[in-house]
Amino acid sequence: MPILSSVETPEPLQEEIWEVADEPEPARRRRPPSLWGLGERLTWVTGLVLALSALTGWYSGEGEGVTVSVLGWHTGILGKLVLAIGLAAILVVALRQWGIELPAAVPESLVVIGLGATATIFVLVRAISIPDEFFFAGRGVGLWISLAAAVGLIGAGLLQASEEL
Repeated sequence: MPILSSVETPEPLQEEIWEVADEPEPARRRRPPSLWGLGERLTWVTGLVLALSALTGWYSGEGEGVTVSVLGWHTGILGKLVLAIGLAAILVVALRQWGIELPAAVPESLVVIGLGATATIFVLVRAISIPDEFFFAGRGVGLWISLAAAVGLIGAGLLQASEEL
């Protein structure tokens, strides 16, 4: 008596030939009916304001008989990073308009919120701690515009997140 019973060999499997026309098109993300959604537009505007505000006067004060204004760009690496974050926010929106989308695991709204939070921290550091070489200067209007734009960037990301749902 054999241990294994005899088994009939199966017939070779016939594979179906698929034509390209039979395959469904990949699903695309739904877009709002307008050109840009409000969240994207707000991201673009606040990113632009944030980038330009790094080139405005963050500190101003009286020097030797003249009024001196210190640009955000000249306040060290944080001022330059605020400019870069503003440009990155614009780039996120521009890439989507050009048809290049971020991976599904990294939603655009999360990137915008992260950029806004980082910019807010950087601007708050400069608002609280004036660099030592600008001891004569007080806080200028450009610093407060940068802070408002950074917080607005967080709001734009939250608005984008609500549009994605």
